[in-house]
Amino acid sequence: MSKFDGDRPVPVPKAVDRRSFLAGMAGAAAVLGLPAGALAQAGAKEAPDLAKLVADGKLPPLAQRLPAEPMVVQVEKVGRYGGSLRRGLRGSADHNGILKIVGNQGLVRWNLAYTEVLPSVASKWEVNADATEFTFHLRPGMKWSDGHPFTADDIVFAIEDCAKNTELYRAAPSAIVIANKPCTATKIDDTTVRFNFAAPYAMFLEALATPLGQYPTLFPKHYCSQFHPQYNSNVAADAKAAGMNDWAALFRARCGDVEIPSRWSNVDKPVLDPWVIREPYTGGATRVVLERNPYFWQVDTAGQQLPYIDRLNLGISQDVESLMIDAVSGRLDIQDRHIDVLQNKPTLSRNMQKGNYHLVELIGASSQQMQIYLNITHKDPAMRAMFSNKEFRQALSHGINRAEIIELVYLGQSEPYQTGPRPGHPWYHEKLARQFTQHDPAQANAILDRLGYNKRDSGNFRLRPDGQKVFFAVDVIPTLAPDQVDALELVKRHWAAIGVDIKVNTIERALYYTRGDNNDHDAATWAGPGGLDPMMDPRDFFAQHPQGTRYAIPWAQWYVSGGKDGMEPPDHQKKRMELFDQARGITDLNKRGEVMRQVFDIAAEAFEPIGICLYCNSFGVVKNNLQNVPPKYPNSWSWPNPGPALPQQFFFSS
Repeated sequence: MSKFDGDRPVPVPKAVDRRSFLAGMAGAAAVLGLPAGALAQAGAKEAPDLAKLVADGKLPPLAQRLPAEPMVVQVEKVGRYGGSLRRGLRGSADHNGILKIVGNQGLVRWNLAYTEVLPSVASKWEVNADATEFTFHLRPGMKWSDGHPFTADDIVFAIEDCAKNTELYRAAPSAIVIANKPCTATKIDDTTVRFNFAAPYAMFLEALATPLGQYPTLFPKHYCSQFHPQYNSNVAADAKAAGMNDWAALFRARCGDVEIPSRWSNVDKPVLDPWVIREPYTGGATRVVLERNPYFWQVDTAGQQLPYIDRLNLGISQDVESLMIDAVSGRLDIQDRHIDVLQNKPTLSRNMQKGNYHLVELIGASSQQMQIYLNITHKDPAMRAMFSNKEFRQALSHGINRAEIIELVYLGQSEPYQTGPRPGHPWYHEKLARQFTQHDPAQANAILDRLGYNKRDSGNFRLRPDGQKVFFAVDVIPTLAPDQVDALELVKRHWAAIGVDIKVNTIERALYYTRGDNNDHDAATWAGPGGLDPMMDPRDFFAQHPQGTRYAIPWAQWYVSGGKDGMEPPDHQKKRMELFDQARGITDLNKRGEVMRQVFDIAAEAFEPIGICLYCNSFGVVKNNLQNVPPKYPNSWSWPNPGPALPQQFFFSS
């Protein structure tokens, strides 16, 4: 049986920034030469506003609010309390901007280097020999933000009653599923919970460290059970009275989900986060405000309860220009989201002194700066036949002048790339990454002629065999990825030169998702993941993500539902699904890599998404008086920056 125990200090390699973090109370006590639990019992300190509430009899003393062994964060500098951190959101669908700075309180977490899973809500765990059983030990005395005890009952409720409930979820969340079967969560005692799987799941800890692994700590039983029919026989009437269609809609409205806006719209829902909602994220809101959680369960090495910062003030802007104005004017304390496109870097660099900020480097974990996903499962048979033809996709790829796009849009900071692990990764796959990236209009034209698109209209655009023009729309979100709009405008010109017409369809993010969910899109763009973390987000290697695999969302729906929903995929997709599920259960990294290379072999042969260039490192702005922010850290959805850098230990020096 392998074991990760918070009672041992986590080694800090010299190559890792010294802001790497220790996990578990006893681990920190060992570093400081103190017995386990000593810091919690040696007069821990709290923020002045909380101390006043204690003095006024409105809040229990700190010793009653902290767990017996709080998580101790190894900080670069012991901080001071106070201040309001300013950060920007975009529009009405930027809820993940809140998640990435607040919602990182799962059973486990990533280290700063994105190389190791560390304790978090769980102080330690054991894993059996074949990785089918995981036993987590919680922190005795830990509490939700309303002061109610957090115990194994909450985790069992979140998994067994919520995540596995088919009225709430068509299929159980992928993080708790292996071999098409969800786990079983069992309470051992108040502070011990066990997860059992039907097959080896070697990647369960990594999955739990991602945003989509937060389900075990998402739903407080004492609060959310009132919206669940198993605990409230009147919930249907309650839903109707609230104007909801059913109890599931009421539950989502009150308790949220990992990545939907309602997670941040209910000020009454208890959380484990460093800050709690005070001004909610609702329609028409101009800002979201979160204030310090008085029951937060982490302390620094001096015994001070975290977070240092009093509140988060997340202003909602309707355009990126407004965020840029706020950034260069010094009105944002930490921001990368929405402003981290290369075209903004010169402006932000020139204004550092004026805005009293500096730039931090965000290390690209993604593979691809922009993937173009032709909808192979298109509802229209003629479009589906055209997009499904690998040679058609090959012709389009050869028709793209990537060198021009890299020079004009990405300032020469990239190289032609399709998809797959980044160069230097041990699983790098040359064919998957480089095939069909040469700009070869002659070959593209020859392929299209051979496929039967040799007739042209008066505008010199090709005609399909049915006489319709070869034309389709490519959905792109300008507020999320303005670089992709610019790149697509160049692609439009490149493809026009080989007789293919497209519309650069700039749409709002919510509509983008709606069109994808309904399989109504012709094609769409997104930054391709899986560069440093190919196991965490393999959506471009096979149809895995029911919102993200935009070349075949119905196939992905089939996969995640175990064949209950969506559309049955072809055999080459099924084979990749089987291989990936096999790889998830392999603990030996070399053997896991051998299986994943088979996935990459098949993906390269199928050639589904069309890539442009390797994902670039990006940047963010940080005010000069905001301390303990690492100078560089990963930029990834699976490492939801800056969350794993623990913003609760950021503080203002003045």
